[in-house]
This record gives sequence, structure tokens and C-alpha cells, in this order.
Amino acid sequence: MKVIIATVQAPFVMGGAEFLAANLKMALVNAGHDAEIVALPFVDEPVHLIEKHVVIARLTEILYTAAGYSDLCIGLKFPAYFVPHPNKVCWVLHQHRKAYDLYDTPISNMPHSHEGLSARKMVVNADNLYLPEAKRIYTIAKNVSFRMKKFNGIDSDALYHPCPDMDKFYCSDYEDYILMPSRINVTKRQMLALEALCYTKRNVKLYFVGKADHEHEKRVLTDFVAERKLHKKVRFFDFVTHEEKIKLYANAKAVLFIPMDEDYGYITLEAMASSKAVITASDSGGPLEFVETDKTGIVCNPSPRSIAEAIDQIYSSRDMYRKLGVAGKEKLESMNITWDRVVRELTKV
Repeated sequence: MKVIIATVQAPFVMGGAEFLAANLKMALVNAGHDAEIVALPFVDEPVHLIEKHVVIARLTEILYTAAGYSDLCIGLKFPAYFVPHPNKVCWVLHQHRKAYDLYDTPISNMPHSHEGLSARKMVVNADNLYLPEAKRIYTIAKNVSFRMKKFNGIDSDALYHPCPDMDKFYCSDYEDYILMPSRINVTKRQMLALEALCYTKRNVKLYFVGKADHEHEKRVLTDFVAERKLHKKVRFFDFVTHEEKIKLYANAKAVLFIPMDEDYGYITLEAMASSKAVITASDSGGPLEFVETDKTGIVCNPSPRSIAEAIDQIYSSRDMYRKLGVAGKEKLESMNITWDRVVRELTKV
């Protein structure tokens, strides 16, 4: 069948959502379908532009194309999942979180003003009105489904997908460092990790892998390292190749992933595919669907002292981090997270 993948893209930005769409297209093609990505441009600042993008999505015609009739539309992101189609399923990466769980936080750009409140109401109303048009609604994780039910009263099913090149991750050794592979921004909480290092009792080494969204965010971290004299414990990798990243996973003692209410989190899957224990936080969202304390990792409170205790615990027992890592790999393999399964579910009649 001819399948349209409807998503959005901020100009000049390439990230996990774009890789997901590309991998979904490849999986559909490999399954014998004719697939194409339709990416609508989207910016949310200033907030009055959001409504215009919703209108554009509703006016976008994808049922009939120059190549003929499209049999199926798969909607991924707000507001592209509003595109009209008589045979549409939604596989929601996340809703417009600045109007939901991130509202009234420094991360949201929707102020307590007439404009901000109107924009938020418009986003919620649009989701309530147009998401139910889909014949089936899936999300990429239970955490995303939970939010949709909480804020909109809409039911959905979580449908997991593999992280990119999941079969290429491997375990080589357990060297003397913990890996924290996340792009640097406030939601990934690198500062919380650095604060934890101030309380560790073991001779810990923490490797940060990922570029900063904004240069000042990286500078805040490096200034903290200098101020607290943590340079012997910390190493920053601004850029590594994909092969180098896989090698860093392969040789890590464990992986630290403590984001703020993550939707899904490829890092959890990458760590488990590498047979590495995962240290995460009790408010980290998606990782909690995979990580269990004393089974596949450690779930701790999102505080410096609690994270420090978890890191020291990993460092204190060789048997522990190896055992947790192996169990994580076994759990991941048992969950049957494959693109074949995703395609079968999204395209079923």
C-alpha cells in the first residue's frame, strides 16, 4: 500500500524524531509498502504561530497525490497528526508538551497572559477534537500514553520501536567510567550529575557525550567543574562518531540517564543492548518502563546525594554491575522490540 508518514520538522534541526521517521519509512519499504515522509515546517515561537500551523495541517491534502491515492496515513507529531485522511492511525511521539506537563515551567514558552493561555487552550482543544479522528492511536511509550490519558482522556496503546542500530551495540569490558550520553540541556540534567559527584565516596569517573543545545549551557557545566575541582572525575566529549559512541557504551561500567520525564529514551535501550546497568531517576519517565532496581539497574531519587549513593553502589561491587547489565540485555531481547512488529501493528486492517 501507499503510506504517508505525517510529521513536522523545525528548519535546520535534525534529531531523534527525524531519525524515527526515516527508520519507519525504511521499515515500511522493507515490508513491501510504498512509503513517503511528509514533513510540515513547524516553529512555536512566538506562540501565536502555533494556531497557524494547526490550520496548515488541517488544510494539507495527502489523500490524492500525483502518484495516486494514498492508502494510509501515519501521524507522528503535533500538529502533523491532524492532517485529514480517511484511513489514519497516529503513532504519537509526544504531544506539544509546553502546553501540558511542561506548562508553568521555565521550559515552556506559554506565559500566564491572554496570548499564552489562549495558545494553550487551542492546543488542548485541537488534540481533543482531531486526535480521535484516527482509527487507532498508539504512542512510542507508556509514559506518552499516560500523559494523553491524564490531560485529554484519550486512550492509546504503547508501541515500542528499536533505537537506531540496536543490533550493533555490544559489550566489550567494564572499564572505570560511567557514561552519560545525552545532548546537554536542562531537561537531561547534567548539572544534577555533577552535583552528585560532589558527594561520591568512590574514585568515580563520569564521561559526558553530547553537544550542548546552547553554548552557555556547556559553559555553566565547565565552570562548575572548575569551581568544585572535579576535572579529574569528568570528561566531556563534544562530538564522537557513531562507532566511537558504540565503543564508549561497550566499555562503560554503567550508564547514567536521569532526564526530566523523558518520553521514551533511546539511551536506555542502547545501554541495555550493551549489557550495561542503567542508573535513572524516579521522575525520569520512559526509562522506568525498562529499569528496575536490583534487576536491570538502579532507580533513585532525583537528588545529588541519592544519585551519588547509586553511583557508589555500582562502583562497590563488580558482580553487581555485571549481573545487572546481563539481565538488562536479556530483558531487552525478551521484549521483541522490532520494526517488523511496529509495521505489522500500524498497517493492520
